[in-house]
Amino acid sequence: MADLRAVLAGPVLDVAPRLLGAELRHTTDDGTVALRLTEVEAYDGSNDAGSHAYRGRTPRTEVMFGPPGRLYCYFTYGMHVCCNVVTGSDGTASAVLLRAGEITEGIDLARTRRPGASDRDLARGPARLCKALGIALADNGNDLVTGPTTLRLSAPVVEVSTGPRVGLRGDPHLPWRFWQTGAPTVSTYRPAVPRRRPAKGL
Repeated sequence: MADLRAVLAGPVLDVAPRLLGAELRHTTDDGTVALRLTEVEAYDGSNDAGSHAYRGRTPRTEVMFGPPGRLYCYFTYGMHVCCNVVTGSDGTASAVLLRAGEITEGIDLARTRRPGASDRDLARGPARLCKALGIALADNGNDLVTGPTTLRLSAPVVEVSTGPRVGLRGDPHLPWRFWQTGAPTVSTYRPAVPRRRPAKGL
């Protein structure tokens, strides 16, 4: 487990592709669901206009500032939870958003949490991933070594693709999304929708 902390303490752009193929496991009172990560995105704090921590430390982003090896969870659109692996040196904000994965254990439980979804789509997208695993906002700050959410590295994925991150207005051009080439669980790329200013009256 010391090796996991050492890997996660590295630069976020090195850590992000290294997480592909890793096992993410979460246990609740209902049981355990595990998946193999197939898609992630890197966020580099003050160096990245797309990061929640771009403008500094806030109560929301406190966990992003370390130590590495913790889970950073947040609400999006006021109703969905997404989760990240905190990386880098303690005191410097960076994290890897977990975008998609393939369920490897507890698939029946994941199906009850995502009724009507195909097995490919159970954890295909960051909010779906959290829903399938049962990760909630209360899991913010969980230690990924001691649980109840744990991360276990695998051998590095050989074929890795990169491209722009999904739905970002800040630094949308950076190719900081990484995915396992050809994996069916990788989510669909969608650029940010430009904000339209209301027309001025005459």
